[in-house]
Amino acid sequence: MTRRSCAIYATGIVCAHLLILGIALLVAQVFQTMIQERIKKAVMNELNSYSFFLRTAVSMWMGSMGIEVFMNRTVHEVLWGFKDPLLSKIHAMRPEVDENFGLMYNKNGTHEGEFVFHTGEKNYMDYGKIDTWNGISQMNWWSSNQSNMINGTDGSVFHTFLSRKELLYIFAADLCRSIHLGYVADTEVKGIPAFRFAPPSDVLAPPDENPSNAGFCVPAGDCLGKGVLKVSVCREGAPIVVSFPHFYQAEEKYINAIDGMNPNEEEHETYLDINPTTGVPIRACKRAQLNVILKRVSGFPKTKFLNETIFPIMYVNETATIDDDSAAQMRTLLLIVTVVSNFPVIIVGLGVILLVVLIFLVCRNRQRKNEVKRIDFTEAFHSFATAKDETAYTQVSNQVEDSPENRTNQPLRNGSYIAMSPVEAQKC
Repeated sequence: MTRRSCAIYATGIVCAHLLILGIALLVAQVFQTMIQERIKKAVMNELNSYSFFLRTAVSMWMGSMGIEVFMNRTVHEVLWGFKDPLLSKIHAMRPEVDENFGLMYNKNGTHEGEFVFHTGEKNYMDYGKIDTWNGISQMNWWSSNQSNMINGTDGSVFHTFLSRKELLYIFAADLCRSIHLGYVADTEVKGIPAFRFAPPSDVLAPPDENPSNAGFCVPAGDCLGKGVLKVSVCREGAPIVVSFPHFYQAEEKYINAIDGMNPNEEEHETYLDINPTTGVPIRACKRAQLNVILKRVSGFPKTKFLNETIFPIMYVNETATIDDDSAAQMRTLLLIVTVVSNFPVIIVGLGVILLVVLIFLVCRNRQRKNEVKRIDFTEAFHSFATAKDETAYTQVSNQVEDSPENRTNQPLRNGSYIAMSPVEAQKC
């Protein structure tokens, strides 16, 4: 083989390698771009809509970065955020995707939205009810008009003069829906009487137990079991499920699937203690649990040992009680309200008491007069009976009284007499 032939052969080999390498790099670049474009949805558990080969490729790519299904993080990191390696890769290509993740990340100093409330001027029963939330009077996430309604208050205030028989409605922005609370029992907080209201078991019941909850199944008919609510529709498609802590009031299958679950009313019930006269909550306890849906994904070998269930991430326990100064002011206010509202009864009561006293005094006065008359008559009769022989009678006469010497020589005559007075016996 000549030197010229060798040069041509070597050039051909180099060109072929360069062509193959170029095509490989181009394919790799396209593949990486495609992966990074779709990885966010993949993380959001949307991989079931992709082909088996694409899911396998994503799994291999995540495995190459050391990303596992579960990770160990501190409580501070989970709550307030940490830099996630997967999100960091996405952030490099899509700056709008935040590379930090945390349940409370960037939530300090935030609120649940802008609320417009009714003042109750026309109807006191409407006091505190929500008119609009973030400019809307009805949501569009759920599959029925009833489920999309914004009912009740935000839970901070209610109308006055509550009844034990009524249901209280609260719009819970973190649940993306309205819930109702029923009367549980009478209680007392720092000397203030209160009614305890709590969500009944039918709040998160499936449609076969509570047909009004059918609208919370999205898409229609896709429902979870009792005691849990899927809120993916208002969480950008994330497989988020909310429940009460430790799956309180939920089905046994969710409780038994996770070790350590021990639901009980005292520690895991959400309730409000409300003074029925003022409608002001004096003690509140909000307890909610955040969960994710776990299930096997075909093409992801790391998920082949997972059982489909709802996995708890964390639960919150927000408790607030009225302070001592406010409690003292409320007790004073309730005392004034009680006195004013019962003022007619108090007046009637005082009138009845005074009437009884008057009757008693009148009767006592009459009794004393009768006793005085009886005593005077008895004494007078006794004096007359014992001293009539020693009593002189003075005749009524217009004549000048005679001297004692003349009076002794005159006999006694009949006539009119007045007065009686005992005198010394005279000799005849």
